[in-house]
Amino acid sequence: GYYKSTFPVKDNPLVSIIIPNKDHVEDLDKCVESIRAKTDYDNYEIVIVENNSKSLDTFVHYKKYENSPNIRVVNWGKDFNYSAINNFGVKEAKGDYLLFLNNDIEVVSSEWLSHMLGYCQHEDVGAVGARLYYPDDTIQHVGVILGMGGVAGHAFSGLYEEEVYRAKSKFVSDYSAVTAACMMVSRKYFEELGGFDETLAVSFNDIDLCLRLKKLGKRIVYNPYAILYHYESKSRGSENTPEKQQRFEKEKEIFMERWGYVIRKGDPCYNPNLTLERQDFTYKK
Repeated sequence: GYYKSTFPVKDNPLVSIIIPNKDHVEDLDKCVESIRAKTDYDNYEIVIVENNSKSLDTFVHYKKYENSPNIRVVNWGKDFNYSAINNFGVKEAKGDYLLFLNNDIEVVSSEWLSHMLGYCQHEDVGAVGARLYYPDDTIQHVGVILGMGGVAGHAFSGLYEEEVYRAKSKFVSDYSAVTAACMMVSRKYFEELGGFDETLAVSFNDIDLCLRLKKLGKRIVYNPYAILYHYESKSRGSENTPEKQQRFEKEKEIFMERWGYVIRKGDPCYNPNLTLERQDFTYKK
């Protein structure tokens, strides 16, 4: 058994949901409509950051939001840089709390936003992550383990709930990092740190932000009651070109130069007797 703790939201603050987008209007529409239809917390705005879409249908689609008072489309006309796009989105956002969300996400649980906000309002919490599933109902994200797979990996990724060690995916936990595919951060802490590091254009920027928050003395919380589907990598595809692979290796080098000492010491939120070669929390051989 385990307890479910619900922290009531204080003062009804505005939450800015920041969604980068390039084409893929079907994914975006599913994401936005699931937020509008299923979210029980109503004081939010959606800031869609348009990034060099090519299809005319995309801009036609944006027009449907023109009469929505809490949805805005802002334009980022430079090359793709996840960190820079989200930093730009924050400048355009009005909320005291920032919810970074991929455009290939679909909301499942109506209480997702209020649960994340209830924890994020705690002074000692830096970021809050969510429980994300692949479309086949296997786990995509329930927290990030440093050193898993070499640099960092998602706990229990690819497993079904019934395969998870002692139902750990179902209760609130501290982790060293959570994915920015769905991550809430207080604007105060985000701006204090200068936002996402724009030298990490695609990879490791969310983990880097979480580790900088931890260095401030803040906790990184995984909240299992924020449940969403994540149709991962639809928007950009895999690292399948020499250019993308070269960029990934460069960003990995930057990350390891900065945080390698933490990884070598061992993730403080993970038992050192457990393996880093797999995501299922089995013992080291």
